[in-house]
Amino acid sequence: MALRVGIISANWGTTAHLPAWRSLPGVEVTSVCTSRQATAEAACGKHGIKRAFWDAAAIVSDPEIDIIDCGTRPSVRHAMVLSGLRHGKHVYNAIPFAADLEAARSLHSAWKESGTVAIVDAYSQWLPAHRLAKEMIDAGYLGQPFGGTCIFNMSLFNRPNPQFPYNWFAQGGLGVSAVRNLGSHALHMLTHLFGEIDEVVAHDAQLLSEWRFADGQVIKAETNDFANLMLRFVSGMVVQVQISWNAPLGRGWHLEAFGSKGRLVAAAPSFPTSLQTTLHAGTLDSGSMEQITIPDRFLSTPEVGIDATVPMPPAYPMALSMSKMVRAIAGKGHARPDFDQAWTVERVLDAVRRSSQERRWVGLTEIV
Repeated sequence: MALRVGIISANWGTTAHLPAWRSLPGVEVTSVCTSRQATAEAACGKHGIKRAFWDAAAIVSDPEIDIIDCGTRPSVRHAMVLSGLRHGKHVYNAIPFAADLEAARSLHSAWKESGTVAIVDAYSQWLPAHRLAKEMIDAGYLGQPFGGTCIFNMSLFNRPNPQFPYNWFAQGGLGVSAVRNLGSHALHMLTHLFGEIDEVVAHDAQLLSEWRFADGQVIKAETNDFANLMLRFVSGMVVQVQISWNAPLGRGWHLEAFGSKGRLVAAAPSFPTSLQTTLHAGTLDSGSMEQITIPDRFLSTPEVGIDATVPMPPAYPMALSMSKMVRAIAGKGHARPDFDQAWTVERVLDAVRRSSQERRWVGLTEIV
């Protein structure tokens, strides 16, 4: 029998997640849930999905659903994910993982107790250039890692579009900010590549107090949009990180790392995607940095029915992550990025919060 997926949220869920799930053999998206009957039924009709739900409690407890894909706001989805885990569902959870540390702790604990497979939507580690970078680092290309820089600066709300579905990011109390959203993606990549973080010093602040639309509408921003971090890894490596979603003409994604033997740079003009993310590398012996051609084995795989050229770019790395999840459910290997990695990132985010408030280095051992 195919694994049956229920998607909560018909916006990004049906736009990007649905084609990713549908690319996997042995998986069927059977259900969609939104907050209203009309939108749930409309999404099912548009995408050829059998069952519409407009009650999250019903979909997460339904015995005919095996996997819950939950993509709503972090403050709202906490109860949904928690209930799903307690009903024995496997979970694909959005980013940020939770609204705050306490919510993250409860999700992590519930997952540990459930025996289910659960991962988060930090799909950047499955991008071709990032997968190649990971292989090169693991093979010793950098030598002993010394340091690096990670910049993830985008211009999302400097001239906000009233049709942009994430203008609610301005609202406080929902568990979002530039460092919690874009920063979560960056921290997942950094921990994936370089391992455990030992301590953090940070400044988390706001650049734009108001978001002004072309028609004169103004939104009072209640969330931080600019963070600078210094991360010291257990290995001794130190990485500088800058995150903003209100950086005019933001450079997008830039991850640079160097060590005793060489240097790597992964970059993209906006949010990193399969085809736009480039990789440059050089060693002391080569004497120069050169762009690395991404091998075909990273651009397509027989495990999924789409490749890096899919019209919705995030669907390909999502599908790779989902494929590992499906294999893990069958007892074949380990799914990632799992809720252990998500819990690690949430602890780092809380260290960022404490450091910014208390103006000091915060060790991860303080956050348990």
